[in-house]
Amino acid sequence: MTRKRILNVLHKEWAVMATSLNNVLFVTLLPLLITAQALLFVWLVPRFAGESLLQGALEKLRAALPSLEGLPAEEQFQVLLLQQFNFYLLLIPVMIAIGFATFNIVEEKQTRTLEPLLATPVRTWELLLGKALSGAIPALLITWACTGLFLLGVVSLGWGDLLGFILTPSWSVVLFLLVPAVAVLSFLLGVVGSSRAADPKSAQNIAILIVVPVLALIGVQVAGLVWFTPLLVFVLALGVWVVDLLVLRVAVHLFHRETIVVEWR
Repeated sequence: MTRKRILNVLHKEWAVMATSLNNVLFVTLLPLLITAQALLFVWLVPRFAGESLLQGALEKLRAALPSLEGLPAEEQFQVLLLQQFNFYLLLIPVMIAIGFATFNIVEEKQTRTLEPLLATPVRTWELLLGKALSGAIPALLITWACTGLFLLGVVSLGWGDLLGFILTPSWSVVLFLLVPAVAVLSFLLGVVGSSRAADPKSAQNIAILIVVPVLALIGVQVAGLVWFTPLLVFVLALGVWVVDLLVLRVAVHLFHRETIVVEWR
């Protein structure tokens, strides 16, 4: 029954999402823009920044990939930049969540469409998880699609011989464990924010908190402070999944469905 109730919430949310052209364009065009920016960044940086700028990260990369030593210095620099895309991917579900999930419950407050749903037997955690998954699943799928487009772009730009250095075990762990965890967390924070806020802007202030840790992951690796090995990324992904569970519990605690109809009148 739990699965059925969650699926009902998913179907309801997707039906509403499909009726809004703005939502559809936001979920598709923004990830494409982020992917294009990543390729442009990799193309521009080697031309306008010296390799000494990221020397610490290059040394850690060479230690992680000894076979990299046989490449010219310029290509080693490109591999370093291309490898950052696995963490850059995390921005796709995060940005979609900030722009989309934060409107979720706030809009339902204003249109009074949530009240009939609260009258059904659906449990609070099922409702909130269903709402989070309704955004996280499409965001995850479009993130995976953008990964394919990014790799296609790498080949099109003549960097295809570097793919063997890019598609490492760390990439797989990020793509199939960390990205789903961050996607769910982003939308859970969006749901929490929108359930406690009176307008979308206030809700976004809560959801945007996750942007800082994502940028920090990229920053510490590019700066050479930490190099994320497959084991370290795996531990990080498990940690985010634990945070997902904690945030869901907090969301359920904050979502007072017994008084919500009265408070929103």
